[in-house]
Amino acid sequence: MTHDGVMSLALCFDAPMQSWGIRSRGILRDTMAEPTKSGVMGLLAAGLGIDRSDDEALTELARLRLAVRVDREGTMERDYHVTQNVPTTQGVGHRTVVSERYYLADALFLAVLEGDGRLLNRVAAAVERPHWRLSFGRKAYVPARPLLATGEGPVARTAEEVLAEYRWLETSPLTRARVKGQAIRTGLRTVVECPADQVGAEVRHDQPLSFAEGSRRFAYRTVRTGEVPLTDDMISAGEKLCF
Repeated sequence: MTHDGVMSLALCFDAPMQSWGIRSRGILRDTMAEPTKSGVMGLLAAGLGIDRSDDEALTELARLRLAVRVDREGTMERDYHVTQNVPTTQGVGHRTVVSERYYLADALFLAVLEGDGRLLNRVAAAVERPHWRLSFGRKAYVPARPLLATGEGPVARTAEEVLAEYRWLETSPLTRARVKGQAIRTGLRTVVECPADQVGAEVRHDQPLSFAEGSRRFAYRTVRTGEVPLTDDMISAGEKLCF
């Protein structure tokens, strides 16, 4: 049932490579298996042209509730980066630093934002005509297709309703044909922001408080992992209207 005043915006996150780090430090850069709140808010802030030091604007943006549906589980890969001539901590001499950076290959997500309709309209306009370039966790990881489908925008639905009803984003004809012919299908995994007292709630340290250079700060939030059925209607809708 739709809640009065609740609006949601559905975005497609599709790219050959995505990285959604939550504990990245030093030479080890991790990634979660789905978009993080900090990563999504960073992407939206870039689209809106929010300066890194503008904590007030970030706070307003981060009030949006995030729900994610995994339309294609990515493969976790590891990349090695070698940086030469890095100064030592003592300030004398140089060294070579090898870092490990994890990323998701060929992942596909439906990211749903729930909240104030006016803010969601601004977000919708920003992802279509972004102030700064959009990327999925790292500057080189750019979208493979538009985040927002032509003619779409905020709808009067809850995030959970959108996750359960929105068309399947998969575009591979072979994958579609294989799944469509299955008598029993695997559901699509979901990760939905929820109250801390909800049964099954998990803690994530990725609620952004500040993106200021040298003083990035995050708070805790809670999410619940579940799944929604991949229905014939979702598959058919995706065939009729692809990004």
